[in-house]
Amino acid sequence: MTEILEQDQSRVNSIHAKLSKNLGLNGLRASKATTIPAKSGSTIGSGNYVVTIGLGTPKRDLTLIFDTGSDLTWTQCQPCLKSCYQQKEPTFDPSKSSTYSNISCSSSVCSQLSSATGNSPGCSSSTCVYGIQYGDRSFSVGFFGKEKLTLTSTDVFNNFLFGCGENNQGLFSGAAGLLGLGRDPLSLIQQTATKYNRVFSYCLPSTSSATGSLTFGKTASSSSAIKFTPLSKLTEDTSFYGLDTLGITVGGNKLSIATSVFSNAGTIIDSGTVITRLPPDAYSALKAAFKDAMKSYPLTSGLSLLDTCYDLSKYETVSIPKISFSFSGNVNVDLDVSGIIVAQKISQVCLAFAGNNDDDSVGIFGNVQQRRLEVVYDVAGARVGFGPAGCP
Repeated sequence: MTEILEQDQSRVNSIHAKLSKNLGLNGLRASKATTIPAKSGSTIGSGNYVVTIGLGTPKRDLTLIFDTGSDLTWTQCQPCLKSCYQQKEPTFDPSKSSTYSNISCSSSVCSQLSSATGNSPGCSSSTCVYGIQYGDRSFSVGFFGKEKLTLTSTDVFNNFLFGCGENNQGLFSGAAGLLGLGRDPLSLIQQTATKYNRVFSYCLPSTSSATGSLTFGKTASSSSAIKFTPLSKLTEDTSFYGLDTLGITVGGNKLSIATSVFSNAGTIIDSGTVITRLPPDAYSALKAAFKDAMKSYPLTSGLSLLDTCYDLSKYETVSIPKISFSFSGNVNVDLDVSGIIVAQKISQVCLAFAGNNDDDSVGIFGNVQQRRLEVVYDVAGARVGFGPAGCP
């Protein structure tokens, strides 16, 4: 847990650097639905969530972390030229697939890597080379190629553009790579736009044994239970999904936080960040209200970036205050109890939020807080929707 939280902070630092006001946001150019099972990555030591997709001909199953904060999809590939980390399945070998081909350096899609990865593409023997690094110093470098992608037996995409990584290092645990769900033209969402109309949704399970879902196309988005908030103008020049946060309620009481506290830096929703980050003033107010509601339980030492923890080992039942977030468009989202606290052990149960270091750093609505909610991304409609529990 401590390692996951430390990695999480590194990712957040990286997101903050990308969206820093000093850089200027503008400088960052960075049908029928189908559902596949989504699982907690905790079984492979990750704080993120994973799905299994098929790649190549014959199809090879690969477990990938799905990430709304990234664009390029990549997997580790043979031959491993410098270093590869241990993964659950055998490493993908493009030479054994009849449908793999490299992208040439002169191809126009090669130049699209700049916005999808933040790095200019390279060239090796006229083959396009990509490189991407993440906030926790993880990275993947390899050939840019196209291949047959299989989501289900009826949802197959030829010529899917992805990274075939021959030098990969980092904290991807046992996952074979990453599935990019951002807004850049190279993301899975944009590459499958003609079939799914740039709509996807997911439900993140609350435990490592439960199964959630990742759905492409319109199903949940038509439900009246889904309430939509428009994507924030603050992040429209990035591939992140921005939300306009208006307020937080604890135990039925709206916290007295000026809306400018949230609007100053803005908020993004990110499936790849574990713990929600709040502006310092907002976090202070949330922490004070939570501690007040939990005053009958003994505090204990903090856990990494989580500073409000309790020893609940002597209690058979515990009353956790409800927390909800308000977003623009009159959208109120009640968090599941599994999205309010995280427990390393029963004697160290912590409030699952953290404060940013300064007012100018973007707030991040992380994956713990999204647990069990139906979260719908209508990218074409520039809005994100939330619905009540859609998975265990």
